[in-house]
Amino acid sequence: MAQIPSFDETTLRAICSVLGDTSSGLTGGEIGQILRDCAIDDPFPGGTKRHRLFDALSQRQRRDACGNQIAAFIIAAMKPVRYVSDRHLFEARRENMNQVLSFAGLTLGEDGQLQRITATKTINEARERAGRLRRALLDRQVHPDVLRFCKEELLQDNYFHAVFEATKSVADKVREKSALTSDGSQLIDDAFGGNLPLLAFNTLQTTTERSEHSGLMNLMKGLFGTFRNTTAHIPKIKWTINEQDALDILSLTSLLHRRLDNAVRTRPVL
Repeated sequence: MAQIPSFDETTLRAICSVLGDTSSGLTGGEIGQILRDCAIDDPFPGGTKRHRLFDALSQRQRRDACGNQIAAFIIAAMKPVRYVSDRHLFEARRENMNQVLSFAGLTLGEDGQLQRITATKTINEARERAGRLRRALLDRQVHPDVLRFCKEELLQDNYFHAVFEATKSVADKVREKSALTSDGSQLIDDAFGGNLPLLAFNTLQTTTERSEHSGLMNLMKGLFGTFRNTTAHIPKIKWTINEQDALDILSLTSLLHRRLDNAVRTRPVL
């Protein structure tokens, strides 16, 4: 791990408040075990959780003159495997942790690893970066595959790359269901074009069903041409996208994922 600058006292206390929270934090036993696993001394094991944790981490940070062992403790405490039976606790704890870490120029991903970001300076900015776009998408009950393909970009409210990754996920699912290897508009034509398409959104028995099939096919091609191809070839600073645009594009991507889930193979690949 590259050297991480020492956390200032206020930030370190806030980290300990999240991890040592009375109702939603680590248990005393968990704190003791993780401190041992990270080779961090536990000078006051009988203290309250947040004070005990602060004393242990601040003492180690002074000794090391850097924040690496604090980072190691956070990573150990937030290992996703610890939360297999309580995903909601992981998300809630991670969101609170990211609001604090953003002031130190760090963020904790869904994989439990720390990444560097531009440090925030205000509480509102920290809260926004911790997942405002993600929460909005969850409120819309967006398809989980949209979140899966752009989780880190969403965490940082990086609209440009969130859209790029989510649109790529549509092509990925088409290839997965069709066993084709082409891309872009060619992939959509290969998979859904012709009188007997390889993949069908419905039974194709009526004019209405064929119109629906054709419309969804063109929606995918439009998504690629308007957003995926644009973001692939234009620098981020030259393509402006705001939060509302991102929400709408990702919602469209979610609709296409849901329809793709129900698309059926009509024949073998030639």
